[in-house]
Amino acid sequence: MVDMEPLFIVLLASTFLNTLMAGIVLTFAIIVMPGIKRLSDQDYLETFKSIDRIIQNGHPIFMTIWLGSSITLVLALAMGWGHLSDLNLSLLGMAALFHLGGVQLPTIVINVPANNHLQATDLVRLNTLQISKLRRDFEPVWVRWNRIRTVAAMLTGSLLLVLLVEL
Repeated sequence: MVDMEPLFIVLLASTFLNTLMAGIVLTFAIIVMPGIKRLSDQDYLETFKSIDRIIQNGHPIFMTIWLGSSITLVLALAMGWGHLSDLNLSLLGMAALFHLGGVQLPTIVINVPANNHLQATDLVRLNTLQISKLRRDFEPVWVRWNRIRTVAAMLTGSLLLVLLVEL
């Protein structure tokens, strides 16, 4: 019999970090973005840049959660290969697919490039029409993809919780 304790510990850490990740993107979806939506275009963009700057500056707790959620999930998948039942391995594989494909991939391909474009834009040099256009180009895309990330993160956390119960 293979000792499952190291795998269980990694799965527990992954579940913890992935549920925190779901909480972060959910908070953006239901509190942060609706809250700043009410601001003027200029204030909205400046506020978002300020929030994003905290993340882009490598906030240690955020970075631990963000990177740790992926690292522990991939590690758990590697450790579980050949040691978990087909059902449990399938649950873990689906969790990894939702996380990597539904949370991390959109972040890397959509949200971070949009954030970087906004960070590189000198809002002071733009006129009112340019500011309005920038927001119209940024906000709906960012919000849509964050909603997708939120659903994927919640599914990831749920699958990992089910897996822990199964073990």
